[in-house]
Amino acid sequence: MIRIKNALVMPMTDGIAIEKGEVWTEGDKVAFVGQPDAKKFADTRFEREIDADGGLVMPSFKNAHTHSAMTFLRSYADDLPLQEWLFNKIFPMEAKLTGDHIYWLSKLAILEYLTSGVTASFDMYFEPDAYVKANIESGFRTVLCGSIAGEPSNLDRLDGYMQKFNGISPLISYRLGFHAEYTASYELLEGMAELAKKYRQGVSTHNSETAKEVRECIEKYGKTPTELFDSLGLFEFGGSSFHCVHLSDNDISIFRDRGLYAVTCPGSNSKLASGIAPIVKMHDAGVKLAVGTDGPSSNNCLDMFREMFLMTALQKLKLDDAAACPAQWVLEAATTGSAHAMGLEDCDNLAEGKQADLIIIDLNQPNMQPLNSIANNIVYSGSKQNVMLTMCAGKVLYERGEFNIGTDPREIYAKANEIITSMS
Repeated sequence: MIRIKNALVMPMTDGIAIEKGEVWTEGDKVAFVGQPDAKKFADTRFEREIDADGGLVMPSFKNAHTHSAMTFLRSYADDLPLQEWLFNKIFPMEAKLTGDHIYWLSKLAILEYLTSGVTASFDMYFEPDAYVKANIESGFRTVLCGSIAGEPSNLDRLDGYMQKFNGISPLISYRLGFHAEYTASYELLEGMAELAKKYRQGVSTHNSETAKEVRECIEKYGKTPTELFDSLGLFEFGGSSFHCVHLSDNDISIFRDRGLYAVTCPGSNSKLASGIAPIVKMHDAGVKLAVGTDGPSSNNCLDMFREMFLMTALQKLKLDDAAACPAQWVLEAATTGSAHAMGLEDCDNLAEGKQADLIIIDLNQPNMQPLNSIANNIVYSGSKQNVMLTMCAGKVLYERGEFNIGTDPREIYAKANEIITSMS
């Protein structure tokens, strides 16, 4: 059992309330949260005690939309609009990727996630065998999202992945998904709806990321992407949509009625000039929210602190309202909301029996003082430098600048540079 003592705790079982206390973990689960009494101590033996030194213990962040192995294209194709960036720069380079490339590039992303307090990613990419291997070896949690495109013949591959990867490890799960409306045939979309019925599971996809995407879908089908997907039954069991920048009022109603998660990626949407998602309008309508970074070639980093700041700051700017999108919304979306969007119901808060996916925020740094509002500090002035420790499934993977994922970071950096050099 591991004891985290001398701490403040934000369990997120009741909003963002904070109290003094301790968190104990046993195996991969949370064993205790609160103020232990003498009898509790007498009956417990610890293999390790971690002094939080007054820091904040809270649920880890979950990155609810990303393409981890795109680390190799970080700063490769910048300052371009989405369609040109994707079709002229990204797709041609991705065609050169191998499983071994994905393995090393994913490990690079995992290092970055851990420094940002992230313990799980909702990942859409290629070569899932290599990606799964990298995550299991590193002790990192991931939910793979189907990334198929094109014709309905690819549905068999997706169906096979659902059966292959669910249950392969407690750290791995696989959920139904496809790339986007503009890369899928109508027949593939119909087949996705059938798979949703077969597994009684929600479907995830890129949705309404750009005005061009929405306009061309309306021209082609007479419906927005959201309306099209809903008409086909894709959202019968819920699901999540990534970006959600250009949603109509009717789209937002569909999201609310279907219980869909809107995963906002403000860093990527800003950098690609895609627009600002209507977060406040969605929230006020009852739409469930989550947060992702998108991939490291469009962002270009995997930093949840930056996403949280942009999520609130852009709403204030868009609406000309400094009170828009308060810190509590943002923290809940980046932790609890993202966990639920990914199907990680046991990773959403710190309660006995939940998964021990947590972080310690160092409050003894200039940007965290004074402690007028710790939650506001995290969202408005927090950064990766404040992540003291990141624990996934009860295992400390990152602590005070040191990694514990079984691979020397310098080897990972060298491999990543070899890969991009070989493609040039």
